[in-house]
Amino acid sequence: MATDYGQGYGYVMEADVEDHRGHGSHGGGGRGEGRLHRLPVALRAPLEGRTWRELLYVLLSFPISIIGFVFAVTMLSVGVGLLVTFIGIPILALGLMACRGFGALERVRARTLLDVDVKDPHPLKPKDRGVMAWMGAVLKSGVSWRHVLYALIHMPWALFSFVVTALVWTYGWAMLTYPLWFWLFPLYGGQDGIQLYGGDDGHRIYLDNPFEIGLTAGTGLLVTLATPWIVRALTTVDRLLVFGLLGPSRLVSRVVELESDRGVVVDTAAADLRRIERDLHDGAQARLVALAMDLGLAKEKLAEDPEAAARMVDEAHGEVKVALQELRDLARGIHPAVLTDRGLDAALSALAARCTVPVEVEVDLAARPAAAIEGIAYFTVSELLQNISKHSGAGRASVDVWKVEDRLMLQVGDDGRGGADVSAGSGLAGLAERLDAVDGILVVESPVGGPTLVTAELPWRG
Repeated sequence: MATDYGQGYGYVMEADVEDHRGHGSHGGGGRGEGRLHRLPVALRAPLEGRTWRELLYVLLSFPISIIGFVFAVTMLSVGVGLLVTFIGIPILALGLMACRGFGALERVRARTLLDVDVKDPHPLKPKDRGVMAWMGAVLKSGVSWRHVLYALIHMPWALFSFVVTALVWTYGWAMLTYPLWFWLFPLYGGQDGIQLYGGDDGHRIYLDNPFEIGLTAGTGLLVTLATPWIVRALTTVDRLLVFGLLGPSRLVSRVVELESDRGVVVDTAAADLRRIERDLHDGAQARLVALAMDLGLAKEKLAEDPEAAARMVDEAHGEVKVALQELRDLARGIHPAVLTDRGLDAALSALAARCTVPVEVEVDLAARPAAAIEGIAYFTVSELLQNISKHSGAGRASVDVWKVEDRLMLQVGDDGRGGADVSAGSGLAGLAERLDAVDGILVVESPVGGPTLVTAELPWRG
């Protein structure tokens, strides 16, 4: 290491790295990315598009967060200070709405640069019309105040992230490219090397031998390779802030979900009542009316033509049997007695026995789930077996029921033609909505040509 008196200077080289997201869609770009992905993760991280997007996010966060912080502080100061007059209320309301707009910008920036899939919060829904109702809704909205909190918290964190990122990124690349600096500026003041440090007395230190140059470049390489992970750790906090403060409220989301589920349950119950009424009117009721008419005619012919009356009574007896069978089927469709008395195993075995396709049933349950869940599971399997009988063209089917932790699992499969699709608006879509109303899930795997496997997941306790 040599010393000299004077001044040194240098510059930082800039690197342009293009992020080719496509896989072979642009010829050489796809091949270049393919070669990049052959490198170990630690070596390719500084050149990946994700790293540069996260770096851009951190650099932009500093000025944007300052603007948001200054606006939030000014809005709160002026609005709260003027609350003694009416003017403070609209100022606060407008300021909160502006903060929500600022939050929308931050969500877009997070989605674009950090790949954060954060949903927009639920829109304001004032109970009444008018400016006063709107201002009241804004001031009562927890989402609005969370946006203000984000503006206040994010600024100091953005400043910290900016300083750390700028230091490690600049010094890492500067030290890594030091041999190039040494080659471009080999002489200054009669000494080889580039200025590394300068004191107040004008004393300058230079790195001018191969060992020192190599050590500097190696240290710069390590810092450069570590920088993407440092930036990634810093932006992880940004992701948490965006999710926690700028996303939808969990409580509000749950309320909206429950309201939607309640609507599904009400619609399903109404549809079931209409089905029962239709089956009674068109089936058993019609047969009983015809039966009453036949018995009346038989009564009139009993004295003058006993043989004809006997035949009519015999036909009426057959109609009674059919009507009773229809009533049994209807009662079974409402809630089968075997399900209440003996549980899912016996009820599903009875379902399988009536199916037109041979069905193998296996139920592995040590206890019975909640009655409501048990009923939904029964009707789910019933609907799926009816679909198999009507549409699948299968030669055999299977039903498996078991428990995983606090969830009831159902799986119905067949070897039919396949092609079942929930999104096609078929009965499977209604079945999926019914399960979703109780926090259940329906998954359909049915490639064209088969086989089909439908898996349903229900809570153990409703």
